Amino acid sequence: MPDMHPTDPHRFTEIMSLVSTFPKNVTEVVKGKYTCWRLSRQFHKHRRSLRWNEQTAHIIRMQVQRATDDINRSHDNSLYKKDSSVQSLTEQDFSILQQIRDATTQANRSNMTRTKAYLACYEQYPELHWALLAHLVSRNGGWNMSDLKGELMKNLMTSSLRDDIYRMLERCNALIFQDAYPQLQLYIHSKRIGSSCFHLLPSFHISTFMTPFWNNFWIDRNSALLAVGLIINEQHYIEERVVKHNYFQKNIFQSSEYRMQHLAHINQILFPLGRSSRDEHNPDNTRQNTGPTYGLVGLVLENFSDIDERINLGKALYGLLFGYKDVLERVTTYALHTEHQGSRSEYWPQLFTTDKETALNSLHESSELLKYEWLPLEKRIYSPILNDVWYDMPYDPIPRYDWLRDKEELTQYITQPPRPLLIEMSHDHRNAIQKISLAHDIMGINK
Repeated sequence: MPDMHPTDPHRFTEIMSLVSTFPKNVTEVVKGKYTCWRLSRQFHKHRRSLRWNEQTAHIIRMQVQRATDDINRSHDNSLYKKDSSVQSLTEQDFSILQQIRDATTQANRSNMTRTKAYLACYEQYPELHWALLAHLVSRNGGWNMSDLKGELMKNLMTSSLRDDIYRMLERCNALIFQDAYPQLQLYIHSKRIGSSCFHLLPSFHISTFMTPFWNNFWIDRNSALLAVGLIINEQHYIEERVVKHNYFQKNIFQSSEYRMQHLAHINQILFPLGRSSRDEHNPDNTRQNTGPTYGLVGLVLENFSDIDERINLGKALYGLLFGYKDVLERVTTYALHTEHQGSRSEYWPQLFTTDKETALNSLHESSELLKYEWLPLEKRIYSPILNDVWYDMPYDPIPRYDWLRDKEELTQYITQPPRPLLIEMSHDHRNAIQKISLAHDIMGINK
């Protein structure tokens, strides 16, 4: 029998130490599920009407179907059909187009500039519900990007895979902004001048799918219906350009490393809660002993590569955000009063830190998390500021085509968003971090 490697006894001890934490990990998961339901019920007491107008939705479904039939019957190979030629545009139209192009280029530099721009749209015109939803999802995108350079990920994937995932996340976020922000700006300019500017949608290569949504929104201001349209549009916009792109399919989605890790906690979409109006009258009513100071709500995306799931999740997130009075109030408070820098310490400073020098750096991060409700100052998880670890990435030229071509059965998506019930995520999020920490520790021992 060959001699045992001199480090094997130590390695065996490390493995057994991790195995001994499994029962407590399971207990925490079960306890977390019960707590999730108990805390979620508190939000159910104060529901908001989504003001869904089924009659208008039916009209739009018919208009979308006609547009789909027309574009599929057309033998015209041009990428977009413009409602009006360049010659018919007025001087005011050209001015608006240039202003929006300049503003889009300026705001599309990075995750942080995009996140800020979305919130500014919502602050200016709160009927643009999708802008607040996009702001929050963009925050999550920034946290996911920073995670790739954080402590927990370094043992879980190669640097090349981390780079590719960053490129994919950045490309998705940038393309959605490139498509959606001009639409929001056209509405803002329409409000400013008092007449519709949506005849300019084709000038920004916006899919014909969106035309009936904006035309109807200009008349009846049905925020939920517009949000559903934008959710469907933006997910189709990135489907072929990014998600199904050969490079990302080969280097990310089809890689065994990605599928094995599955990035469990990255797939959680989190909406941090700010202080509620009731907390102002009860300063002791905080949650500093159990998680983020004021809690988290959110949902989980199981399979990013499935467009049906992405659309359904987007609609459920809308229902979560605008379907509960306390959620909307407290999430908006957080968004307005917390600067986005891409670090998870923004919403959970008792668990994460931006200071790499004082951050936890060991092969026992899972065990440390089980010891404490929140981590001591010198043992917190490193979650860097986005601009400190990544760079602004100029993206490749955007393929110009209308995704509506060759699509069928789109009208099935144009339905009222659901109002999810299990929404409190503080314990689930901590359990997800626990699982990632355990994987981090195991991979570290095996190196």
